[in-house]
Amino acid sequence: MEKKWWHNAVVYQIYPRSFMDSNGDGIGDINGIISKLDYLQQLGINLIWLSPVYRSPMDDNGYDISDYEDIAAEFGTMAQMESLIAQAKQRDIHILMDLVVNHTSDEHPWFIEALKSKDNPYRDFYIWRKPAADGGPPNDFHSYFGGSGWAFDEASGEYYLHQFSVRQPDLNWENPRVHAEVHAMMNRWLAKGIGGFRMDVIDLIGKEVDAQKMANGKNLHALIRQMNRATFGKGDAVTVGEAWSATPADALLYSGVEREELSMVFQFDHIKQFWDEHAGKWRSKPFELASFKAVIEKWQTALAHQGWNSLFWSNHDLPRAVSKFGDEGEFRVASAKMLATALHCLKGTPYIYQGEEIGMTNVRYETIDEYRDIESLNLYQERLAEGVSHEEMMQGIHANGRDNARTPMQWDDSPNAGFTTGTPWITVNPNYREINVAAALAEPDSILWHYQKLVALRKQYPVLVYGDFQPVLREHPQVFAWLRALDSERLLVINNFTAEHLTLDIPHQMQNWHGECLISNYAPRDRLAVSIELQPYESFALLIGR
Repeated sequence: MEKKWWHNAVVYQIYPRSFMDSNGDGIGDINGIISKLDYLQQLGINLIWLSPVYRSPMDDNGYDISDYEDIAAEFGTMAQMESLIAQAKQRDIHILMDLVVNHTSDEHPWFIEALKSKDNPYRDFYIWRKPAADGGPPNDFHSYFGGSGWAFDEASGEYYLHQFSVRQPDLNWENPRVHAEVHAMMNRWLAKGIGGFRMDVIDLIGKEVDAQKMANGKNLHALIRQMNRATFGKGDAVTVGEAWSATPADALLYSGVEREELSMVFQFDHIKQFWDEHAGKWRSKPFELASFKAVIEKWQTALAHQGWNSLFWSNHDLPRAVSKFGDEGEFRVASAKMLATALHCLKGTPYIYQGEEIGMTNVRYETIDEYRDIESLNLYQERLAEGVSHEEMMQGIHANGRDNARTPMQWDDSPNAGFTTGTPWITVNPNYREINVAAALAEPDSILWHYQKLVALRKQYPVLVYGDFQPVLREHPQVFAWLRALDSERLLVINNFTAEHLTLDIPHQMQNWHGECLISNYAPRDRLAVSIELQPYESFALLIGR
């Protein structure tokens, strides 16, 4: 495999609205991010995935873009954005811009023009259909944010498609003029010196609308190859595509070495394992390690030589990692460290979501009025109208709602967690007095320093980057373990995914293995015996001696 500059990098995702507020208006901003670049440099990361900061009416917190080449006033100015790019680069940190090109805002000039008449040059930048025979929507496609996926335009008597909010009309990727406009915009961002793009719901741009085949349409990969050749493929940018529909076979199409498409994709198999097959994420299934292991192993194996995995436990759309896969209570610190070790010792590029490095947890607001996420609010109303109880919906939102990840970053124990001197746009998690960056920096054995060590190890040991993945103890119901191997180096990783003390019998061929313990969350282990006693959520990585 050809080595790339980003292979040993670690990505840190920033949700700007919730990261750091520099001017006291309660909303995080670009200057706030700049003020924390030294912190991120200390953590050791090399890439910042920046959720959208473009101009937007914020119907979906910036994923509804009204101008791709201007900055939302609440976040700052283009001059500040260019300063962020430059100051990050001085610290060997590149910016991944969040590219949202499946849809725009209904306030984008293209859509405003499209509404003027059926003959307007921008009309076919979007997807329009005549009403059904009864005057209703063209078909029964359902928006992912609730309600019909079609919105009626009274002036023209036609419907436009919106897979998400009614204020997020879908772009028509069958129109070559859309390609040209988007590619030109991407090239102008690349010229500013960004490191690449994270591509929002990129698997939807090749949609076959009338067949209601929204993901993985027949033209999808041709569109991405065209984009690659016209934009980021000319340089050495890194690209990651969000693809909720992706299978391992799809991922090889996206990220295969010879494909000329993307660097990697986000797939969500390990997340969806624990969603109810009918109610989706609003009714969780309990965590079950065997199926979790099977999914991780499937992806590690499938992309071993021809693709590249993105590794993540959480992001701005998902619950907090320690709340989902670990323990929020007595073993929060131990389980957060275990999850960090497990993630960073797999093959692929690790992503840290802001606050994950201090073990931030889900939030449990008491009333629906405290939530801000359009998906949660819309689906709450829709499901209640269908007969689902308030209690069940609140339970689902507490477990999997997107606002879990969007509460303000917890910097210290001062009012509002040091995030703002004003009133935060969404209430801070009340546990900020115990869980915050200042406390983590002051504690030598904190989750934060554990993450910093993992990031540094990745740059020091090629086996962590390029080593083959070989599962061990595959049938164990409580332990997830594997071996990484590169040339003569072998790294054994053992993770107890439970709050129980375990006696782990070591396979005969591994007994008496010894070497250097690169990282652990309890006492370091440098040797394996016939059996070992594992502490709750214990994990360690043992570099086997030659």
